[in-house]
Amino acid sequence: MFPIRDHNPSGRRPYVVYVLMAANILAYAYYTASYASPRALAYFYDAYAVVPAEVSHGYGFETLFTSLFIHAGLMHLGGNMLFLWIFGDNLEDEMGHLPFLAFYLASGIGAGLIHVYSAPGSMVPTVGASGAIAGVMGGYLLMFPKARVDILLVLIVYFRILTIPAFVMLGVWLAMQFFGGLGADPDQGGVAYWAHAGGFAVGLILCLPLWLRRGGPAFWNRTDGQPPHPESAYEYAASRIPKLPRKKRHPGPWGK
Repeated sequence: MFPIRDHNPSGRRPYVVYVLMAANILAYAYYTASYASPRALAYFYDAYAVVPAEVSHGYGFETLFTSLFIHAGLMHLGGNMLFLWIFGDNLEDEMGHLPFLAFYLASGIGAGLIHVYSAPGSMVPTVGASGAIAGVMGGYLLMFPKARVDILLVLIVYFRILTIPAFVMLGVWLAMQFFGGLGADPDQGGVAYWAHAGGFAVGLILCLPLWLRRGGPAFWNRTDGQPPHPESAYEYAASRIPKLPRKKRHPGPWGK
């Protein structure tokens, strides 16, 4: 299940989202080109990624920031930037540019600290903007729980685009992080599930003052959990991915 867009137009250009995306992409291009050998790249990760055992012993706190701009591969980078693009512009619109930047960084650092707490003895370097973007998703859930989100549902060879409320998509995603974290061994590396779940919680909590200023439950009652934009009021039906026309087969000598 992959989100591909939301039906929630923002009222102003999300310049901070643009800058964050550019910073992540340029950083990836720089260190993959500058540290071409696997050994050099491993040294780079050790220097700038979060290593929970180091942070829990009182040093390496700067990596809680630097790790937010490092990714383990193109799929990791692309997935994070897609989520930031879909959900980030609306929160930046609601918060303002600089408050959104502070919110994003605070969510990422908070996610990193929760990851350290969940695996204080782990020596596995952790990288990625996922914790910060999870915070954006938590704030989005609080502000726009019924915004319409298009997702690509993939079941082996079955592909379908569905439009579902944000609270369903984000709720399923959060449940996947929670149950994934229960079964994961932090000393083996892989997905930092608790960083994701923790970042989501941090973002939701940090967004509470904004939600309360908008009226809290009254804001939901007034908007029915929908984005406060008339353009988003349309209903979107499920749609299939267009099929490519198949090349016609020429009949053989036996008509097959």
